Amino acid sequence: MPKHFLMCRPDYFTVEYAINPWMHPEAGADRERAIRQWEGLKSAYEELGHQVSLIDPIEGLPDMVFAANGALVVGGRVYGARFAYPQRAAEGPAYLRWFAERGYPTMEPSHVNEGEGDFLTLDEVILAGTGFRTDVVAHQEAQEYLGRPVVSLTLVDPRYYHLDTALFPLDGHNVAYYPEAFSPGSLAVLRRMFPDAVVATAEDAAVLGLNAVSDGTNVVINAEATNLQLELKRRGYEVIPVDLSELRKAGGGPKCCTLEIRGEN
Repeated sequence: MPKHFLMCRPDYFTVEYAINPWMHPEAGADRERAIRQWEGLKSAYEELGHQVSLIDPIEGLPDMVFAANGALVVGGRVYGARFAYPQRAAEGPAYLRWFAERGYPTMEPSHVNEGEGDFLTLDEVILAGTGFRTDVVAHQEAQEYLGRPVVSLTLVDPRYYHLDTALFPLDGHNVAYYPEAFSPGSLAVLRRMFPDAVVATAEDAAVLGLNAVSDGTNVVINAEATNLQLELKRRGYEVIPVDLSELRKAGGGPKCCTLEIRGEN
């Protein structure tokens, strides 16, 4: 089934501060190359039949390209983002305003959360990350507003600072994940909930291979995650490798650039 995605062109992308271990301002980033790579990701979605809407980038918000962090949209309702770092604070209101102007019911959050960076939606449950960017109380707030069960998972490796860097839904009832990114109790929960999950290697996690987008048939994934691609193919998925190496300099991949707009369901 075609999906609806919101994306933000990286017209103002740069690495000028460090708020995660991937970011090295002294090394800089090539904005034009980042734009070309982003355009390739957008084209990949459109070639798969998905709808892509765009939010205008805002000068001075270099990370606004990472649209997944801007909100969580479930059942046509929008739970807004409240960023942990002041450098990104203005992104939350900008994304919420985009949805409000288009008639979506929206909620301004009371607690720190970074949208789909830490909330990943399956058919019956929302998996929610905490430990670095999202307050666990936000999990409860999202559950109350969206009316979906939320399962909290604790992240322990600063390289995998958002849940979407360590796990992605394969479809509505299964996931792929990197075990070492999670606390022992959270890993036990994942093993119990998803006994048939795809388990990624350290090598694939280290190139943000888990920051992928699946529509249940096709998986758009960082090209360097070669072992994970082979396992996905073995499971019957079509794999679409993309190069987002420039955006990875800020800790982002395909999923970070992609906010899913889920309608009434």
